[in-house]
Amino acid sequence: MSLQKLARELDETARQTASMLEGITEALELLSEHQVGKDATVREAIQLIVTAMQGQDRIEQRCHNMALAVRQFALLPPTAPDSVYDEIWASLTLDELRVPALSGIAAHQSHGDAELF
Repeated sequence: MSLQKLARELDETARQTASMLEGITEALELLSEHQVGKDATVREAIQLIVTAMQGQDRIEQRCHNMALAVRQFALLPPTAPDSVYDEIWASLTLDELRVPALSGIAAHQSHGDAELF
């Protein structure tokens, strides 16, 4: 698989995860607009769903960042030093991609946010 194809697949994954949320968003609007939305259990469920949706947003951002990095990698000559690759990673937005010490361990840290990686 070429790097450009990989970047397109990452972008498509991001698009698909975003489209999954359309129905969930509509359901949340229905729940919050009616009398049932005043029930404490329903409000708690709504908050859990919103937190999960924030996790999806992280996945979408992560895919777009990786696609950007892959596109930049594809432009590099085969002889590019590792430092150039490191600069590309360092320019990304999400800390778990940008900071090597956090790569792959964000899921093991508890700080209140929905973290999936």
